[in-house]
Formats: sequence, C-alpha cells, structure tokens
Amino acid sequence: MSVVHRLTAGWLVDHLSFINQCGYEICDSFAHPGGVTANTSVTSAEDSHSISTFAAAPSSSNGPPYGPGDAIEAEGKRAKTRYVFREEFFDISKPHIAAAPEEQLCQGCPEVTLTEIKASSNSKEYQGGGKSDTGNSLATARKKRKRKCVFNQGELDALEYHSKVRKLIWEGTLHLVQEGLKTGFLHHTTAKPSCRKNNVPHPIACGLAELCEMAKQFPAVNGSDHQAVRVLEETSSAEHDLLSCVMENNSNCAKTIVLMGQKYLVPPKSSFLLSDISYLQPLVNYKKKYGVIVIDPPWENKSVKRSNRYSHLPSWQIKQIPLPALAAPDCLVVMWVTNRQKHLRFVKDELYPHWSVKTLAEWHWVKITSAGEFVLPLDSLHKKPYEVLVLGRVQGDVKEALRKSEGVLPIPEHKLIVSIPCSLHSHKPPLAAVLAEFIKPDVECLELFARNLQPGWTSWGNEVLKFQHIDYFTLLQNEN
Repeated sequence: MSVVHRLTAGWLVDHLSFINQCGYEICDSFAHPGGVTANTSVTSAEDSHSISTFAAAPSSSNGPPYGPGDAIEAEGKRAKTRYVFREEFFDISKPHIAAAPEEQLCQGCPEVTLTEIKASSNSKEYQGGGKSDTGNSLATARKKRKRKCVFNQGELDALEYHSKVRKLIWEGTLHLVQEGLKTGFLHHTTAKPSCRKNNVPHPIACGLAELCEMAKQFPAVNGSDHQAVRVLEETSSAEHDLLSCVMENNSNCAKTIVLMGQKYLVPPKSSFLLSDISYLQPLVNYKKKYGVIVIDPPWENKSVKRSNRYSHLPSWQIKQIPLPALAAPDCLVVMWVTNRQKHLRFVKDELYPHWSVKTLAEWHWVKITSAGEFVLPLDSLHKKPYEVLVLGRVQGDVKEALRKSEGVLPIPEHKLIVSIPCSLHSHKPPLAAVLAEFIKPDVECLELFARNLQPGWTSWGNEVLKFQHIDYFTLLQNEN
C-alpha cells in the first residue's frame, strides 16, 4: 500500500513502496534448454489495492509464488528477474536546513501571527551581518529603512497565505508523523541536523526534452494521416513511432523500450505520449475522456531562469492546453502549484474558469525526513516544506454530474499528503490511492507534464519517461 496511515488530516504516503508495487520483473520470453532465451519484456507482480483502484487487475499466475529476486528458467516458461527503484533516492534522513529547537515539529505548534513571522524573517535575514555602531543614528536609520523594504508584494502575499495554512499543516503533519513513528515506518535518528543537503546520486541525463525538440523536424510527425496510437510489442518499436503517437501497453506485462541508446521500463496497462506542448494532437485523437486529470506544469520563476536546469512555460501557454477536449463530464482536475501566490491566483481566478473548472479545495503535500522532521523549517522565508494542490471539477450537465458523483465522497476542503520526498527534482508522490475514494473506480486517468508512468494511467510530457530510465532501478540478484 502506498498509503501507510490515513487520518482526518490526510495521509502518510510511502512513495518508494508505490513504485515497487508496480512489479518491475524482467521476463525472458520462454526460456530454452541450455539457458538460451528470446526477447525480454517486463511483467507486473501483484498490485496492491492502492494501485488496482486505478489500474486494470494484474494478471494471475499459475504455480507456486516466487519471492523478490527469484529467477525461473525452464523450458516453456518465462525467466523472471525483478527490478526495484533505488532506495538511496528516498534516503532523506535529516533536514536540508536545521530548524531552531522551538520550531521543530515535536515541540508542538506555537501560535505565530503574520507580524511575528515577518519580524522573525527579518531577524534571520540580517543576523550575522556587519556590526553597527549604536551611536551612529544614520546607520541605524538606514538599517530600519532596509528592513521595511525587505519584502516585495509577492513575498508579503506568500507570508499572508502561509499564516493562514500554517496551523493546519503543523498539527496535521504532527498527527500523521506520530502514527508513522508508532508503527516504525518513521524512526528517530541520532544524526545531528546539517545545513548541507543529503548526499544523493546525480540525476541521469537522458535528453528527452531535446529529443522532442528534434522530433519537430520529422516531416511525418505533423502528417494528418499518421496513426494516433500504437501498441507496444515485444519487438522493439521504432524511435520515430515513440515520438509521434501515443504508445500503449495494454498487456499484463510491462515492456522495455530503447530511445537513443537509453533503456526505459514501461509498466503494464499504461500508455504515454512523448512530446512537447506544441504536439498534443495525438493525445486528443486518442479518443479517451478522462475522469481524473493531474497537471504538474513547469511553472515560470526566477530561480528556474537563473539555473537553466529545465524548461518552463509562461501562464498563457499553459492556458492553451486543450483540457475540455480531454476531460469527461465531472472530471476531477488536480493542479500542482508552487508557493508563489501569482501562480495560485492564476489557477483559481483565470485558468480554471477558462476550462469551466470549479475550484473545490486546496490540499498540501508536506515533505518530511525519515525521522518525521520537516525537510525545511516551516517558517523558512525562501522555501517551504510544502507544495499546494488545487482541486476542482469540470462543470457541465447537472444531471450527468449528479449521476457520476453517486457513491463517491465530496472533495474535502483541506487535506495533507505527507511523505518522504524523492531527491530527484519534481518526482511527485502518487495520488492514485488518496484520490480513490473521491472518484469512480473505473475512470480513465491522465497526467500532464508527467515525468514517470503509472499502471492504469495515460501520461504525457516531453520528459514522460525520465524516471523510467533503467539506471534509476536496481536489479535484485538471485539468492541461490
């Protein structure tokens, strides 16, 4: 189960467990005597309820069960070797920045006003600076003026928002962390907090975005007669197909594909379109209507521009996504939003109304360490240990909406998704299990701007296979 604990405040989620429950097992096609095997594919192990709610039921297997790492080689049978996601990407044992003792989660939530947060931020911003002459009134006046101007309007808006949600986040996280510590999912550590980031492997450069840019030059990509969807077979698919249409794995076995010499694992019952925002037509032509659409845009901000780590999109371009053509009646739309209030207002006041989506709730993803601490101080001025999700439903025919909503719970105004984050940039926690009770079990699900695949979901993005790269996984060795 990806959900470890469920309380009124929200859910404690195990992201790593969710990935590994997809069951990445390499199966050599029909082993022959002497250990000679044919093509390889990947088959899914038995999914948990959290996955099967959104995905087709996994295939049943005849014969005795096999444990992780077991390999079977016999004439007329498949030889299996299991892959798991590398644990070190979730090895977040201490905060990125140490919080003061009075700010630590275990101390209980102090009542803090917006004025106090501003004053605290000012103090931290200037502590350790140059010494001032107390007798120098000019220097004192300059210092006061500087403190008054330290916040621009965007920062003031962010502080005001934080002051409203702070108590909900603190208390809800505390209750979920306490449950995690009781059951041993979380565990106290004796290591002292450090201001340095945890040591993690460097991300793998696979050049998918650049490949999508190159694909625009292919003459057949924009051809009106080009096939919108292709089924992944056990034989290798042409790279041209992988970049020009929806690739569908509708079997109970996952597949391995190769792009530019790089190998990627594709889970069972999943489909994807690898393209940038200028080439979404195959997804529209796919003729599916989705009851859940999760969107994780690369929001434009100053740090992204400075670092040039990944591409970003302006708001007007996000607005061009043809969501009405993809959404089923009463579709649940979930948008990941940064803590910049400009983006939050854009989603609620402009983007959702443009798509005829009614805003229903704001949830928060809270990032903690394996010891149950916030990865950053909750009142950190520049970065927060949480991100926002804005949930809404597509508005349409009232009777149809009522029929669709029968048997499902209304969306709560506020919930927390608490998890140990992946150290890989923008690898978001799974939402399948936490959304299950609010939607019908047989709905089609879509993720836009995805960077990984899920069983039972369609995924789109110019880096949609990024975290499916085989180097992010470990091959479990046989224990014979």
